[in-house]
Amino acid sequence: MKIGIKSTNLKLTPALRNFIEEKINPLEKFAKILYNKKHYNHLPKRSVGLRRTNVLRPFGKGKPMVEAQIEIGKETLHHKKGPFFYAECQMKFPKKSIRLVAKRGNLKLAINEVKDELQRELKEYKEKIIAKEKRKTRIFRKNFKISPLARFYRKGRVREEGI
Repeated sequence: MKIGIKSTNLKLTPALRNFIEEKINPLEKFAKILYNKKHYNHLPKRSVGLRRTNVLRPFGKGKPMVEAQIEIGKETLHHKKGPFFYAECQMKFPKKSIRLVAKRGNLKLAINEVKDELQRELKEYKEKIIAKEKRKTRIFRKNFKISPLARFYRKGRVREEGI
């Protein structure tokens, strides 16, 4: 998963960067469950004089399946009271994008809240996709009819019962 971090009105320290990556990286498992891939091939539109073979791809893998853009910061520098730290996160999937915002008095609490909400949204998204696949199989089974004359017997049963 590709993670981009942006900070506004505060300094992004390595400890804060590690904290954010620890919280957001485990959410990649939902994408692996949904797509069973890490990358997908995404080619830009052809421009004049450019062939598809000349398009640069990192290691031939293509674009990452999931991208997360995180913005953290203070709303303004003059606040003394109230929740003035915020964390915004936008996760991009091939066909969907999820965006969440949290405001808290503590920056780490805001990041934790965004992570929890993202996890909840991703579970809902995963359940919708699974339900859609089940619905498709039910419709296929309902429409797929076998003639009553076509019977499938195991060899042993046919011999024993004399059918």
